[in-house]
This record gives sequence, structure tokens and C-alpha cells, in this order.
Amino acid sequence: MSWAKRILRVNLSEGTCQEEPLNMDWANQYLGQRGLATKYLASEIDPKVDPLSPDNKLIIATGPLTGTAASTGGRWSVITKGALTGAIACSNSGGFFGAELKFAGWDMVIFEGKAPNPVYLLIQDDVAKLVDASDYWGRTVWETEKGLKAEYQDPQMRVASIGQSGENGVKFACVVNDLHRAAGRSGVGTVMGSKNLKAVAVRGTKGVKVDNPEAFLAAAADGKAVLAENAVTGEGLPALGTQVLMNVINETGALPTHNHKDVQFDGASDISGEAMTVPRRSDGKPNLTRNGACFGCTIGCGRISTIDPEHYTVKDREQYQKASGGLEYEAAWALGAATGVSDLDALTFANFICNEQGFDPISFGTTVGAAMELFEMGVLTTKETDGIDLTWGNAEALTTLAELTGRGEGFGAEIGLGSKLLTEKYGHPDLSMSVKGQEFPAYDSRGIQGMGLTYATSNRGACHLRSYTVASEILGIPEKTDPLSSDGKAGLVIAFQDATGAVDSAGICVFTTFAWSMDNIAPQIDAACEGDWTVERLLEVGERIWNLERKFNIDAGFTGKDDTLPKRLLKEAAKTGPAEGKVNELGKMLPEYYSLRGWTDDGVPTNETLDRLVL
Repeated sequence: MSWAKRILRVNLSEGTCQEEPLNMDWANQYLGQRGLATKYLASEIDPKVDPLSPDNKLIIATGPLTGTAASTGGRWSVITKGALTGAIACSNSGGFFGAELKFAGWDMVIFEGKAPNPVYLLIQDDVAKLVDASDYWGRTVWETEKGLKAEYQDPQMRVASIGQSGENGVKFACVVNDLHRAAGRSGVGTVMGSKNLKAVAVRGTKGVKVDNPEAFLAAAADGKAVLAENAVTGEGLPALGTQVLMNVINETGALPTHNHKDVQFDGASDISGEAMTVPRRSDGKPNLTRNGACFGCTIGCGRISTIDPEHYTVKDREQYQKASGGLEYEAAWALGAATGVSDLDALTFANFICNEQGFDPISFGTTVGAAMELFEMGVLTTKETDGIDLTWGNAEALTTLAELTGRGEGFGAEIGLGSKLLTEKYGHPDLSMSVKGQEFPAYDSRGIQGMGLTYATSNRGACHLRSYTVASEILGIPEKTDPLSSDGKAGLVIAFQDATGAVDSAGICVFTTFAWSMDNIAPQIDAACEGDWTVERLLEVGERIWNLERKFNIDAGFTGKDDTLPKRLLKEAAKTGPAEGKVNELGKMLPEYYSLRGWTDDGVPTNETLDRLVL
């Protein structure tokens, strides 16, 4: 139960859609979503395949709790070999699309090959077919979703699609659903575009059954009560969203600023969650219109914002004056502190463009930051940037580049390479603040030591959602650890990585873990799914997933040498704040991490570890 026990295999080259049974042996080992889809991917492709080759596959996957009454049970993921990194990629999204796919009776969809011409996949319960997408190719995510709902006269249809960035090969293109939710990182939208796959439109009416309804509803209700009573999930996130962190991280001295040259941003308060709630527009209203929630979510951390109608970015541009997905912390940081821009409406506009054209605001903003440093050094001039002045803090440059990047035009096409390829092209690869080619999120690891090890060892490149040690080091969840000390951080990172692997595979949001422990999650999975699902079993599933992903990357050509950080974080000390004078102590943490993982000194899982995890 809870699993639909069906997958849909779509051969884009041949134009076929075929049903096949879910491999339940694998489901019992990997649970669902991230873990289960990674198992399918690793079993079906050569890890050395070019990410943009037709031989790469793209999998859309749900978890067993997706579409159920579990709080936040709307998560789904896109799994592939990432276009940005060449590593294993699993990008998680919320909204309503995942639940709709489950309502239609499918656990996952596997796309293989490449369509000769643009197509979209239409799923209406058991019926699935590929449809010509020529009329939608070249159109934005917003236009595509609106057009498909109108074409089928079904406002309850859910759509996941790519924008022009995915079509044009922007290395960090996303798959966007419900207008402003996204499987956002690692270039999964780029892979989708390389297959001439514009969108997936789904309508499901079947619902989801669980193994023990009475026990499940009781466990789900208990979980919701815990979320409501917690200060983060019951108060902070509903009120300010993830933007509640902007001022906190800045005061901690861990807000990467000016491409990680600094660790504190003078303009942080101007782009914070608090600033979004203050009436400041020309019409007397705040940037924040309301909060929003994904399917089944009782937290409601989403932001819905409206730009000042008199702001230069939207004046006389009606489509951007409407309320849409507002700034979350990572986007606000990348578009703001990383580039030195403190214009809240300009950041909101750039974020709208990222949603509309379907590309990752984290990689975009940090790549612009790298370009601005190259400009400051004189390596880039207005000659190379087509006349755009890339001085730190130039809001008009940021918004102009957002539009150009989405369309793949001018210097925007250079930004679309991502910071690794951009800085290599101009002879300064050390200025790419990335791991395995993926740009850092919004935490400087000189001020939060555990995040340095998290970034270095993340299987999909630099990522905070694989091991959010910020919870412990800054927020004291589940217990407080010293952010400036590297002692004990190897064990902390492993614990977060394994737990997150299980959560990502269940079909629920990792934000629940601000309040929930595995003791809250295990009873819900146990009641929903067949078999006995204990805390210990779930943590083993998480460890198995982590090692499977690691093995995929090793087979793809990655080594322990890729578990590193840019020289700036290892050699240049923080200049201000609590971390002043400190660098990240990765060299101390990494050997302990390998040992605790049961890996060799070179970071390779031992045969004993692989055997224990049935790998």
C-alpha cells in the first residue's frame, strides 16, 4: 500500500508509453522518490554518459507519502545525471504536481531517448500519451502552464515544464511546476530540454491508499500537532518563510557576500523577511502579499509577493505586477548579498524571471557574483559584457542579466554556463564558489564549520539540503553545537545526510525535521507502507542511498579529490563577525568523515560497507 506499484516508461525516441510494475524489492530497500529512482537510474545508464546524450535518462518520482494526509506530503523529485555537474542529480520540488501524479496511479515516470521534435507528456489517470509541443516550444513556464490548462479546459490539471532556459541549454535550468515551485538545482531542466521534452501535464482522480488507515491518520495527526507547537515550523516559517534566516545568518558572520569575499552584508536587513512585511511600495503595501503552502502542508513557508508597480523593472509590464512566488532565503541571498544588490524589488523581479524562464536563482546569482569579481579585477570589461556595468550592487545589471540568461542571449549566455565554466573561460577558476561544479548556497563555511564538510562531500555538488547542519550549529536543533568548532562535525554531517536521504525518499518536506525526529516520521511510514518500518530501518535506507549515490559518482569519474572547497574558504580568513580570522577546517574533518562512513582514505566505500548495505 501507499506505493501505486506502477511506473510509466516513456521512450521519447520511439514515442511510446508503457506501464510496468514497480520493483518492490527495490522499494523495500530504497523506499521511494530520491532513493528508489536513483537505484533505477544507476541500474539503467552508464555513469560516464554525457548528461545531454539521449542515453542519459530522466526520472520523475514520488514517495510513498506523496499524496497522503501526512503534513507536507506533496514532494516529488527529478533524478538524472546533472547537466551542471556531471554527477548524480536529484532535485526536489513541492507544490501540487507530485500529489497529482500519485493520484493518477503512478510512482514514477522514466524518460529515455530523445524526441525527434518537441513533445509533452499528457497523463490522465491510466492513459498516457506524447503530444506535439511545437506550439509551446519557445514559450515560458508561465505561458506553457496557462496554455495547457486552457487547451484541456481543466484548471485542476498540474503541469511541470521547462522554460526557454532549458531549451537553450542553460547549465542550471530547472523543472518548474505550479508556476513557482521548482526542481531547481543541478541542471535537471537542461537534461529535460535536451530530450525535446517541454512539459508533463497530469490529472489524477484515483487517490492514494495506505496500509493501515486508522494508524496512519493517528500518526499524521500527531505529527501535525508537533509541527504546530514548534517555534520554527509553527511560527517562524509561516510568518517570515525561510527568509527568517537572513538577519540571523548575517549576525552569525556566515552570510557569503561579494562572491564569498566577505561574510557579512550591510544590506541584509533591506532584503530580509522582516523587510518583506513592511509597507514600502508606492501604493503603501508591503512586498509580501501573503504566505503560501504546498499540497498537504501545515507549515506554509511559501512567499507570494507583488513588486512595487512603479519600480523600474515592472513599470508598464503588466505580467510582472501580479502576485507570484516571492523570495525565499537562498534566492534572496544569491541575488542579493552574493552580488551586493540590496534593492528588494529588483531581487523579487529577478526571482520572477527565474521562475518564468525556469532557471536556478542560486547558481544564477552566484555566477553573476563571480562575474562581478572578474569585472572588479579588470578581467571582464563592458566590451565582454555587451555594455553591462558589472559593478558590485548594480541592480539594473542583475535584472538585465536575468532576462538575457533566460533567453540565452548576449552575456546572459555566458552566465548560463555556470560559475565553474565561466571562471575557467576567463582564466580564474578559483573564483568559482562551487563543489563538483555546483554553486554554494547561502552559508559561509568559515562561520559554520559543519557546512564546509557538508558541501565538500555532497553527492550532487554543493548543497545545504543534503545535510543542514545549520539546524544544529545555529538553531540548536536537535541540539546546539558550536558553529566555529570542527570537533564532532563529521558524525553530525553523516547523521544529517542519512536522515535526509530517508526523508527525501518518503515524499515529505525536509523542513519538517526542524520539529520532527525520525521518531515522528517512522510511525507515519510504518502505517502507510507494507512491512515494518522502524527508525533504524529508515536510517539504514538513508545510508544505503548515500553510498549508492557515492558509488555512481565514483563510476562517473569523481574521486576523493573532488571532496574539497575553493581556496578562498580554506586559505582566506573571514574578515569580520564571530568567525573573524577563521578558515574552514575541512582537512581536519574529512579523514574522520571517511573513517566513520566506512570508506577508504581516498573516499571509496569499502567492500565491507557495500556488502553490509547490500550494494
